[in-house]
Amino acid sequence: MSENTSSAIPTGGGCESGEPFALRVLGHSMLPEFAHGDVIVIEPDGALHDGSFVLAYVGDEWLFRQLARDADGWRLRALNAAYPEQRLSDLAAVRGVVIQKAVPGRRRLSKRYV
Repeated sequence: MSENTSSAIPTGGGCESGEPFALRVLGHSMLPEFAHGDVIVIEPDGALHDGSFVLAYVGDEWLFRQLARDADGWRLRALNAAYPEQRLSDLAAVRGVVIQKAVPGRRRLSKRYV
């Protein structure tokens, strides 16, 4: 499990698998936009585009990263340059798009992503 996701990631099938769910950010790989302890809401069926913040399952590990496209295809990148980026052969690894961030105890710092 990556340092950036919670262990309570929905994995079951059925209608609940398409419902948005929340995770707490762990670690510092997505600083400065997402800090340790922030809560993110994931939309499993969200539209993907260059620059989306996504949850992906890569190499037996859940990653919270920004999706980026270049001439060679897609990649996952951390906002913190101390963390390596990950190339994707396709978008099958992406399991959801971040649609909202909440900072516990700081309602005014909440933000929506579309």
